[in-house]
Parts: sequence; structure tokens; C-alpha cells
Amino acid sequence: MMTERGMVAPAAGGSVLACFDAILAAVVPELTGRARSVAFDADTGRLDVVPDAPPCGTKLRWNAPKLIVAANERVPNANVRALHVLAPVPMRASPDPVTQPAAPDVPVERRTLSDGYRRAVEAHRQAAQPSRVDPGIAAAVERQTKAMRELSRRAFPEPDVVADDAPTAIEQARVQRRRQAAATEAAALRRGHSHRSRRPVRWYDEARPPRAHVRVIDFRPG
Repeated sequence: MMTERGMVAPAAGGSVLACFDAILAAVVPELTGRARSVAFDADTGRLDVVPDAPPCGTKLRWNAPKLIVAANERVPNANVRALHVLAPVPMRASPDPVTQPAAPDVPVERRTLSDGYRRAVEAHRQAAQPSRVDPGIAAAVERQTKAMRELSRRAFPEPDVVADDAPTAIEQARVQRRRQAAATEAAALRRGHSHRSRRPVRWYDEARPPRAHVRVIDFRPG
């Protein structure tokens, strides 16, 4: 029934924990009673062991392969694959139940509250009045809060609502630069036209060769 319900691994793990003392005594007899198993992971096959001293932990690590083989032989369905030695913890001797003194059966005495204690509690409740806030102070705090909100609104105004199809700040900067460039180009063209119109007009006499004698007539405005 445990196999059909998938409970073989947990049962095997519990058997490994229960039989660890016998496995340890069979493999490393000198460590009997100086180490105990605390956990077993059925998925990874790791068995956690706690020694009582560092030398005991070293011996456990040296004999880990033998302990794994002995555990799998003792519990075939456990499938132990690794032995993990934890930090040493001193072992505590189990108390002897025979030598332990028995606790005397003393009836529990329940004391009722005295009348004086009850009167003191009632007087304290009546003396402690609930705290009341002065209406003038509350109104002053409200006015101060409104003034601080107004100052904050003036110092940090909320941004205007921008439509979804409105151009972004980068696009607006690009358009502005294009407009400035177009205006600069237009001004340069106007200056070029004005300079051409102010150049001197030279007229040559056709009756004489140009290189012999040249008559220059300058038509400049003004």
C-alpha cells in the first residue's frame, strides 16, 4: 500500500534515520554514540549527520563511502548517495528517569482579586479622561496645511496636459532649429543679391581696342 501511494522514499528515509546507530556501530565502532543522524533527503539521497566533536566529524568524512554502502545494504529502498557532516554539537546525556525526583503534586491555587484592587482600577479608569483637541488649534493647523499646499503648488506647478498627437520637446527643438536655419539662409541670399546690385558697371568703347584704351563709366547709386 505504501508503494502504490508513493510513500516508499519517506518510509525508507525514516528507516535510515532509525538504523543509523546500528550502521555506525557496524562500520566505525569507535564512533558509537558520538554522532547522530538528523535529516535525510529522499530526492537527493543526502544524509545529514551531526558529530559531537571535530575529530569525530573528520572520521565520519573518511568513512563516508563505507557508511553509504552499509546504509543501502541495511535499507535497500533508501538509495543513500551522499553523507553530509554538519557542524559539531556536544552530545547531551539522556536523564535517568529512575533517579529523577518526581514533582510533588501541588494543587494550583487561584487567587481572586481583592476589593481594594478593583476599586483602584476603577478609580484609575475614571481619572484617565480621553484626550481632547482644542478646536482653535485644529483650525490653525488646517489653515497652515492649506497655506503650505498653496506654496508648494506655486513653487512646483503641475505640467500642462499635452495631447497625444502633440509634438514632443525634441521634435519642437528640431523644428525651431530648421526655422532658424531657413531664416539664416534667406538673410544670406538677400545680402548676396544686394552686393551684386552694387557692383560697378563697366562700358567699353567699341571704336578702340579694349587693351589700348578703356573708358570706364561707373553707375553707382548716389
